[in-house]
Amino acid sequence: MPASSNNHGSENVATQNMTQDMAQNTVGNDFSGSETTIEDKLGRNQNVPTGDADNQGTVPPIGTSGDLEKSSGQETNDATPPAPVKPPMFEVPDGGLVAWLQVAGGFSLFFNTWGNLNTFGIFQTYYEEGQMFTQSSSNIAWIGSIQAFLVLFVGAISGPIFDRGYLRTLLAVGSFLITFGYMMLSICKTYWEVVLAQGFCIGIGGGLLFIPAIALLPTYFRRRLGLAVGLAAAGSSMGGIIYPIVFYRLIDRIGFGWSTRVIGFIALATLLVPNLVMRQRIKPPKARALIDTTAFSDRPYLLFVFGAITGFIGLYVVMFYISFYGEVNGYTNHSLSFYVIPILNAGSVFGRTVPNAISDKTGPFNLIGPGALVCGILIFCMLAVKSAAGVVVMAAIFGFFSGVFIALPPVCLAALTKDKTKIGSRIGMAFGIISCSALVGGPGSGAVLGADPTDLHWTSTWVFGGVFTIFSGCLFILVRGWTSGWKLMVQV
Repeated sequence: MPASSNNHGSENVATQNMTQDMAQNTVGNDFSGSETTIEDKLGRNQNVPTGDADNQGTVPPIGTSGDLEKSSGQETNDATPPAPVKPPMFEVPDGGLVAWLQVAGGFSLFFNTWGNLNTFGIFQTYYEEGQMFTQSSSNIAWIGSIQAFLVLFVGAISGPIFDRGYLRTLLAVGSFLITFGYMMLSICKTYWEVVLAQGFCIGIGGGLLFIPAIALLPTYFRRRLGLAVGLAAAGSSMGGIIYPIVFYRLIDRIGFGWSTRVIGFIALATLLVPNLVMRQRIKPPKARALIDTTAFSDRPYLLFVFGAITGFIGLYVVMFYISFYGEVNGYTNHSLSFYVIPILNAGSVFGRTVPNAISDKTGPFNLIGPGALVCGILIFCMLAVKSAAGVVVMAAIFGFFSGVFIALPPVCLAALTKDKTKIGSRIGMAFGIISCSALVGGPGSGAVLGADPTDLHWTSTWVFGGVFTIFSGCLFILVRGWTSGWKLMVQV
């Protein structure tokens, strides 16, 4: 009896030591959504001698008491294999106060990144009136396009920085740049000053904040990831509602300068939330390269990114010009034209939460492709819009379906990333490449529209956006079929 007790005591100590070793080394290991047992991690056929002559030169599967006794020269006949053991990194909270606080922080980051981008249509309309400077529609669109480009492109840098554990630094610097950018915009007088303040300063600040807003959530959620990202992404819609209304209601009372300062103060107050509550839960034990070269051989990943590029081109056409379209053609008065963008973003609030909540049951790839196709069809429908009611209804409906372009891509990219320790790099790289669409969508559609106010080519502009968006939907559907087959009733 004492000998048996000693054997079991040794077994427990060995098991505890091995479990601790696995817990310490898990963070640096690659992993995917599939289950991984301890025996998979250590290997089945390492050439380590054991005390069993019949099994000399191999290590039997580790994880049972009998196996451990065999490895130390003891034999047993009643070993029972346990259930597969998951590494600790698989144990995401999937809820709880701390996890939902990260969603609140993400909401605030979206509010001040994509919320700013969604607001630019109002600034475009204001700048078109020539009260600050006189420039063509295409040149004015470059301001918003540079801002959008930098929000996405800087993500290619902020993603790896996030993976290295510098979340706090990204939040602090990004928050400062956005607030500072609005304060500088309030004293701008010329076109190039606006480009530097609104395009570059606010754009770089947004780029530092955007990737942490989405890369942090997959480390806190799995089953509810779609809902969590959707709720956070709804912040961009709320920013696109509140900021334009604040700007319009104040511009005639206190002027452009103080109107933009008020927006800057709102940004400062709301950005305190993520700086106080967001915490990085997982980071790799060593620094990774800025570029994950394995992504360039991942064909579904590359095809998805290309589909997102074409989709964002069409998205920018509507975001930049739907408000101006109604006013310049006399369909909406000056007052209503400033509310078209908030109406679009109000529809987008539901478009970024409802589809994401549904995606937890159906899978994100089953929704993003059809959603993109509907957006493309709606852009073509703009050809038939000839009234204020048509502009308002189209803005609301398009806002709902356009939510797939903001809320679902991060969920899809997370699903396409096997190694979750690279999720910041992969998402950052993806949006860095997608940033090229900002340089095509806004200025490209402005060039198609034309510079002569008396001869604007609206038909060509809407066709330009519609073709790109429908092509995007086709590519998303192709990725869905490539990764999971063509069966309809499959969660993908």
